[in-house]
Amino acid sequence: MSTVKLSVVVCVYNEEENIKPQIERIAQALEAYEYEMVFVDDGSKDNTLRELYSVEHPRLRVVELKKNYGQSLALMAGIDYAQGEYIATMDGDLQNDPSDLPRMLKIAEEGGFDMVAGNRANRKDGMVLRKIPSRIANYIIRSLTDVHLKDYGCALKVLKADLAKDLGLYGELHRFVPVLAHLEGARITQVDVKHHARQFGTSKYGLSRTFKVISDLLLMLFFKKYMQKPMHLFGNAGIFLFIGGMLINFYLLVVKLMGYDIWGRPILILGMMMLFGGIQFITIGIVVEIQMRTYFESQRKKPYKVRKVQGFEGS
Repeated sequence: MSTVKLSVVVCVYNEEENIKPQIERIAQALEAYEYEMVFVDDGSKDNTLRELYSVEHPRLRVVELKKNYGQSLALMAGIDYAQGEYIATMDGDLQNDPSDLPRMLKIAEEGGFDMVAGNRANRKDGMVLRKIPSRIANYIIRSLTDVHLKDYGCALKVLKADLAKDLGLYGELHRFVPVLAHLEGARITQVDVKHHARQFGTSKYGLSRTFKVISDLLLMLFFKKYMQKPMHLFGNAGIFLFIGGMLINFYLLVVKLMGYDIWGRPILILGMMMLFGGIQFITIGIVVEIQMRTYFESQRKKPYKVRKVQGFEGS
């Protein structure tokens, strides 16, 4: 049985200036615990790897992926290599505060929770590019699932290891960790955590992720209510066409109610084609996603490839 109480999984992509401060803060926050730090480099193009390998810390493990796979698969890799009884996840941009981890771990243990999620109560992010997309995404998820959290996007979470390793974080389903955990029957609570403004590097998020959230959510609700990798290639196009078709048909309905003849007009044909085309794209996306998950799991393959693992091996 592992003697590691808490594994802290940090996924990094082009975060060279944040590496050493992040490691120092985690080590300081958890000095009273048996812990490990699992840093997953997701194909960084800057000096992130060099910074990671330059740190000599007895509790640090570096998982180097062969290329950029995205946050969900990087997180999956980190969880796969984690050895702790509990697994904490956090971003590598210094916006999450490791000093919250002892309190979250205590709540998980004493309260019997399978997952303790963070809520960025005083979020230090830009309004247009970060807060607005996040609020839209939170509203969509809250409206369509039975998981009522204030903040689904906070990366700071503490989970029991067996739960974390069963989540199946294909594609970009890292946004839905609380929903995936809920579907597994997990007991979940949320606590307010500290949040800091980004000091170094650039954000990898923006308005475009709202469409990805919708694609992922449609897949989840269809497949196991329904979980695994998103179908962004077909899903985004399908959502765009479906919404466009709905708007066109709504416009034509208004025109019809005003007494105008709409039959035979090219815009009517266009609206119907977009509407049904959108449904078709979304359906194809779901089928492709199911086939991909079936392929990986039946072959016992991982959807990511690791170049090298270096550092802490536990006991």
